[in-house]
Amino acid sequence: MNRINQKLQETKKILSIYFSAGYPNLNDTVQIIQDLETSGVDMIEIGLPFSDPLADGPTIQASSTQALHNGMTTQVLFDQLKDIRKSVSIPLIIMGYFNPMLQYGVENFCQKCAEIGIDGLIIPDLPVDVYADEYKATFEKYGLKNIFLITPQTSVERINFIDSVSDGFIYMVSSASVTGSQTGFGSAQEEYFKRIADMNLKNPQVIGFGINNKETFNQATQFAKGAIIGSAFIQHLSENGTGKIEEFVKAIR
Repeated sequence: MNRINQKLQETKKILSIYFSAGYPNLNDTVQIIQDLETSGVDMIEIGLPFSDPLADGPTIQASSTQALHNGMTTQVLFDQLKDIRKSVSIPLIIMGYFNPMLQYGVENFCQKCAEIGIDGLIIPDLPVDVYADEYKATFEKYGLKNIFLITPQTSVERINFIDSVSDGFIYMVSSASVTGSQTGFGSAQEEYFKRIADMNLKNPQVIGFGINNKETFNQATQFAKGAIIGSAFIQHLSENGTGKIEEFVKAIR
């Protein structure tokens, strides 16, 4: 069974952490992953830096730009992760935009992910219908889960379609804004969280965007299986380097 599915079967709420590969320094990627797991994180999203990150706010954009300046590429990331399963057992997801994957070759990219032990991909700019028609078979061939995003504006019809072609979790974007632009959740967002929970989808939901502390983590996971923290963790890395990762995680849990 895929590690994502195994993790989602656990009774506890899931804490997933996102960071940009190659940030703060090019060769920090593996150490950050190892430290996050030992600190008690349940799942990790490894950001593949891209020059035009549509959904990313300024904090993640800045880390992605710095990572590219540091020399991060798709091949460098694969080389860094080639032995990651010797030291890390939790689910690992690569989150990135479709252009670098197309340049690498979609099947080659998926094959490399499978060899390394990547469990899934999040590709914000790959439409679900294009995935279903053209790439689903390739992803399934290599045992990769493709995680789709929904927002408060996503129609019921599209949510149900995403649910039907998914076999992992649904990434529930808390608002229509970019990452890192919120502080806390209002009543409209809580109503949205509850509305999706009441749909009783077959795939559990994990909420991202706007989770930055214990309070927002608890707010989000009241209605969902888990929550994702990205910008707040990258801010922590900007201020502390790769030190004090355990302190950051313990402050959330």
